[in-house]
Amino acid sequence: MQPFLEQLHPANWGFLWDALSALALRLCAAFAILWFGWWFSRRVANWIARRGGGIDPTLRPIVRDTAVWGVRLVAVIGALSQIGIQTASIVAVLGAAGLAIGLALQGTLQNIAAGIMLLLLRPFKVGDYIDGGAGASVAGTVEEVNLFTTRLTKPDGICEYVPNGALWSNSIRNYSRNPTRRLDLEVEVSVRDDVNRAMDALRMLTAADPRVLASPAPQVMVARFDDSTAVLNVRVWSNIDTFWDMRWELSRKVRQALNDAHCSLPLRTRELHIVQTQPAEPGQPTQPTQSTQQAQQ
Repeated sequence: MQPFLEQLHPANWGFLWDALSALALRLCAAFAILWFGWWFSRRVANWIARRGGGIDPTLRPIVRDTAVWGVRLVAVIGALSQIGIQTASIVAVLGAAGLAIGLALQGTLQNIAAGIMLLLLRPFKVGDYIDGGAGASVAGTVEEVNLFTTRLTKPDGICEYVPNGALWSNSIRNYSRNPTRRLDLEVEVSVRDDVNRAMDALRMLTAADPRVLASPAPQVMVARFDDSTAVLNVRVWSNIDTFWDMRWELSRKVRQALNDAHCSLPLRTRELHIVQTQPAEPGQPTQPTQSTQQAQQ
């Protein structure tokens, strides 16, 4: 008890004051480093989001998050060093904790690995329309690719977040990667009409549309015959930016073109053969009768 009372002697108060002052300065310096690190990380994030620095839009979110948390991690380590904490031991503890968390969150790590592979191999980029997932259940325009999820905008305007693992583990169909796309439009013509005249009318229709590419050349062919109906296939190519406008326009004009060629709308017919059994006289075999009827669908 006596040594402790001696330390509280007024002669030792100057040493205590110096120690507290040094600790306060270290805490202020640590707080200043943290504040500057968070402020600088936000400035870096805003600069990458606004200008991008020539970074591809697909990679921009990953680069932004990596830069932000890299700056903040350096600021935290610098602040801990200012207050006298050994950062080497903290890094070892964080490594052990990271291993434990990684074992507990294996599914999340799979999404991170899938996100890295998507960013490296680039099966799609921001702005592409894709479908994928199990049974192609995921479809939409790519808005952002993160380490964990990919953000899509569906055709009806709904936002959808898809885990990267669901995309990477299944086939991905990219509708925006190739510059051109083929349209196959099926048209039904009655077999009683002149099929060749109908094909010529469809060729003239495709030739008059400026959105139809000359190479590969448009094709009109007979695909099959179904129930008194000839099914024609109109096969044309177009640029992807005009594909849907061309599709709706051709679908609207094809019926009028066939009417101008005097090709009527087909009515599907089938022949039904009905067999009836007539009672016979005793001792004689039964006599079947047959009749034919036509049914229209």
